Formats: sequence, structure tokens, C-alpha cells
Amino acid sequence: MTAIGNFLWFILGGVLMGLGWWLVGALAFLTIVGAPWGRACFVIGKFAFFPFGQEAISRKELTRQGDIGTSPFGTVGNIIWFVFAGVWLAIGHVISAVTLALTIIGIPFALQHLKLAGIALAPIGQTIVSKEVAQASRAHNAQDRVAAGRAIR
Repeated sequence: MTAIGNFLWFILGGVLMGLGWWLVGALAFLTIVGAPWGRACFVIGKFAFFPFGQEAISRKELTRQGDIGTSPFGTVGNIIWFVFAGVWLAIGHVISAVTLALTIIGIPFALQHLKLAGIALAPIGQTIVSKEVAQASRAHNAQDRVAAGRAIR
């Protein structure tokens, strides 16, 4: 089902949004300062081509280790991103989602666009993994939190 969803997504407009992400990434790479945003654009652009079966997750949640993208520098980077590109990509995804949601068949695609709109607002510190990896990571982190809570008592 994932393969069919990705195929339909790609031919019915996913290719345009993925290329949009890659265009923004290429523009970001024109400056040295924009390289971290450009890298994120290419990773998320690949995700925008084939979003079914994948999920964005915080790198800190996935690896349980911080890095520059999940630190306060990442927050500053996301604020800068939001002003210059994030809001525009998010608007594109929301418009696409509303348009697709008008049809019953388009609702799963609209939900994917809304997921991508959320990522467009703050991509720094995120990574794309399979749904199974994201679910396993969240379950493992929840078990650790429960175990830590029991140790405190």
C-alpha cells in the first residue's frame, strides 16, 4: 500500500513539492551560511517525493544525544529558516492540502501535505526515518522514562 501511495503521490504533485524543496536547498547552498538549511532541504525534498511509510523525528529523540541542530543554535536556525523560507513552503503545502482535501480520495494526500507543512516550519534538528524506526525509538524512550520514574520512587 505504501508503494502505491508513494507512486500516486509522486505523479499527482509530489514531484512538484519535492522539486520546490530542492530549489530552496540549491538557493541556500549559494551562500556558505545557508549550507545547513540547504542540506535539510535536500533531505526533506527526498521525503517530499515519497512520504508514505516515512516520518520526521527529532534527532535527539532518535539517538538520545544532542547535536548542534537540536541545541539552542538549532532553534535560532529554525527561526531564521521560518522567516526566509519555511513559512512559504508551509503555505504551499497547506494550499495543496486544502485543495486535495476537497475530494475524498485526496484526504490521505492532504494529510501528508500537512505533515510536510509542519516540517517546513522547523526542519533543523529533524531527520527522516521509516515509521517502524520512529515507533521503535519512541517506545524505547517511553520505556526508559517509565524505568526512570520507578527508580525515583
